[in-house]
Amino acid sequence: MSTSFPPPPILSFAEMATSISELHQAHAHFLKTGLIHTTFAASRLIASVSTNSHAQAIPYAHSIFSRIPHPSPYMWNTIIRAYATSPTPEAALTIFHQMLSASVLPDKYTFTFALKSCGNFSGVEEGRQIHAHVLKIGFGGDLFIQNTLIHLYASCGSIEDARNLLDRMPERDVVSWNALLSGYVERGLMDLARRLFDEMPERNVESWNFMISGYVGLGLLEEARRVFDETPVKNVVSWNAMITGYAHASCFSEVLVLFGDMQHAGVKPDNCTLVSVLSACAHVGALSQGEWVHAYIDKNGISIDGFVATALVDMYSKCGSIEKALEVFYNCSRKDISTWNSIISGLSTHGSGKHALQIFSEMLEDGFKPNEVTFVCVLSACSRAGLLDEGREMFNLMVNVHGIQPAIEHYGCMVDLLGRVGLLEEAEELVQKMPQKEASVVWESLLGACRNHGNVELAERVAQKLLELSPQESSSFVQLSNMYASVGRWKDVMEVRQKMRAQGLRKDPGCSMIEVDGIIYEFLAGEGLASGEDLT
Repeated sequence: MSTSFPPPPILSFAEMATSISELHQAHAHFLKTGLIHTTFAASRLIASVSTNSHAQAIPYAHSIFSRIPHPSPYMWNTIIRAYATSPTPEAALTIFHQMLSASVLPDKYTFTFALKSCGNFSGVEEGRQIHAHVLKIGFGGDLFIQNTLIHLYASCGSIEDARNLLDRMPERDVVSWNALLSGYVERGLMDLARRLFDEMPERNVESWNFMISGYVGLGLLEEARRVFDETPVKNVVSWNAMITGYAHASCFSEVLVLFGDMQHAGVKPDNCTLVSVLSACAHVGALSQGEWVHAYIDKNGISIDGFVATALVDMYSKCGSIEKALEVFYNCSRKDISTWNSIISGLSTHGSGKHALQIFSEMLEDGFKPNEVTFVCVLSACSRAGLLDEGREMFNLMVNVHGIQPAIEHYGCMVDLLGRVGLLEEAEELVQKMPQKEASVVWESLLGACRNHGNVELAERVAQKLLELSPQESSSFVQLSNMYASVGRWKDVMEVRQKMRAQGLRKDPGCSMIEVDGIIYEFLAGEGLASGEDLT
């Protein structure tokens, strides 16, 4: 009777490794003990390294693989699969050709991984060549390969080939239909997707999710919601697709209502759900809802890092609780650049310009490289706090040290800063010098500064420029009218308002939202309560 021995502990260590240094340790042990010469152990090591999330994991797995004298088909498949889903999927085909040249017989998994790599770089012609090879060696009837081929052709735009392949299949399952359906959805062909969906003899939750996501992707929220409501069994992906759709369309009250429905349905939210809901709370000022989500995160042991940390910081900042935002920021387990940007932006909004600059300095000390958004947040902080010297210093740092070319947002912050401190001529010079001279938003900022400082002459020039750029926008008329009113030039006020009426322009009413006992109320200027949604 043969005796089976448990695998060496080093295999478990390699599979559980979270850093490249731990993988190096495991590899060294394999070399030292000779385990690397055992096919089973070497295969497990290559698989463990190739699936590690570190950026150098796949090249490292490839280097181990290349030193194996006679790699098994499983090893070849592991490397092909790793490259197929990597940022360089074309490399999978190089390995596939090397496998054929080494006279190693590919199996159905080899072809599936190679075809997936073609799909990931839209290599339909390379996929056709592999398809021909599949037929040549007798794998043409394999359901697994056929399903992959359908998705490849559909996602690359060869819709007729994909449909013909599905129609010729003697045996089809729901995955076959979904392969074509997902291809249609990825291409935005929702009319074809709808017809195929109605034709499907069997659907699973993935089929319904494809349809919801497809409609959401085209901004067709009513159609998406109709399919969502008809979905017999919804999973977290179903809810996330609909919630994300509402969030992207700025339907934040609907996001919160739908999240409540999700809770009542007993579906556990994931990080994607929580980020979308926190974003909605931030936009409508629903602090109590945001606090409930934060409590849920803590109760369920969800790590506060990355996007979740950023969403929490943003929510607390926009809901007026900057102290809580700082607490989350300093206590989060891992910060990324978006987390830093969020807290700097929050401090800026709350008028804490010097504190925002302090956080920016801490960010640089921690080795983070600022991006375009960072400098928008920093310059905005300087503008709101009237920190002229610091703003100039940050603008120069952005351009001369970090090599970031100013965008409209950066120029807008500087114009706003110069305008706040009364340097209107310098602000005008900056607007005239910027490459994006047709950016009306920057001219509007300068016009606002002219009004604040009573510079009617410059205001008239700026207003004229705005009317040339955006003749159908009422904001420049309104600002100029208000300016004339502030200096008692009532005849000019009447002339501006007459021009507005002649062009059919009207001032858009102001809008405010407030949360009371879990209900979001929306108010329009002059109209009182506009709407309310029960979010409890």
